[in-house]
Amino acid sequence: MLQGERMDSTTGGESLRIIVTGGYGFIGSNLILALLERHPSWSIVNVDAVTYAADPANLASLEADPRYEFRQIDIVNRDAVRALVQEVRPDGIFHLAAESHVDNSIRGPEQFILTNVLGTFNLLEEARQAWGGDASKRFLHISTDEVYGSLGDAGAFTEESRYEPNSPYSASKAGSDHLVRAWHHTYGMNVVTTNCSNNYGPRQHREKLIPTVIATALAHRPIPVYGRGLNVRDWLYVADHCAALDLAFTNGRAGETYVVGGRNEWRNIDLVRMLCRLLDEEVGAGPDGGYESLITFVIDRPGHDARYAIDPSKIESELGWRGATSFEDGLRATVRWYAGTAH
Repeated sequence: MLQGERMDSTTGGESLRIIVTGGYGFIGSNLILALLERHPSWSIVNVDAVTYAADPANLASLEADPRYEFRQIDIVNRDAVRALVQEVRPDGIFHLAAESHVDNSIRGPEQFILTNVLGTFNLLEEARQAWGGDASKRFLHISTDEVYGSLGDAGAFTEESRYEPNSPYSASKAGSDHLVRAWHHTYGMNVVTTNCSNNYGPRQHREKLIPTVIATALAHRPIPVYGRGLNVRDWLYVADHCAALDLAFTNGRAGETYVVGGRNEWRNIDLVRMLCRLLDEEVGAGPDGGYESLITFVIDRPGHDARYAIDPSKIESELGWRGATSFEDGLRATVRWYAGTAH
């Protein structure tokens, strides 16, 4: 894969050795499973620090797969990153490892700066040293639309949107995005960056909104909704996101950014109500008045962005990506997954 060259991603293609950071996490575990299914000739090294948000059970099905191996490494540890890259000699890196929970970043921002900024620097620099200017090697950096701040009632984020992060989490991700851009423009490194909207689906940590709502409802406890639930998010099913990441890595243009969204905006309160309806249908045995009766409004968090929305026209037109999963279908599959693993 040469710099700027597109490689067919519809078959197994050439044999590549890939590092995926944060592979025990939500998006990372779904991505590893998708990549191994789509590219049978690839081998993948999952690099994860195994923090509270990691779940080795997410990839238990791969324990006997010779194409897969796991290394417990914290990317903040520069020496460990160097040893890993020099040993593995990867053809590509999918960089997902990050601290990602906004509330946690408000309570304790330091770890977000260490992991998201310093950790990204360590990976970039060790990859650059190992690859020595080889433009066939690619670094795919997976980031968030939160780096762009908050939208008003109209409009959508694009690749040209101004960076205006409003939380320690989004500021740390913005910093990592800028490092990746600089390593391309300064050193000619073959990088691609993606900024995605809110993901949902199986294997997500229960601190996030949708798993929190499902788990809380199933326990018949009050379902917390910030403010009046009027904040708007653009939701993207994780399998659709993984397909976009595969295309960005194999077919994307070096140095480019692609924003990835589901064209699927929902107010938080409407999303929670839909989840409650699906729980009524799929699980039943809810409280009197149904699961919706458990909704409880709580004090809004500081710096809570009002609305996110993404215009994914660039990745649609350049790479042929489309979100394939309807929101109700994706939510129903998500509810079934969590309900089946909650007992």
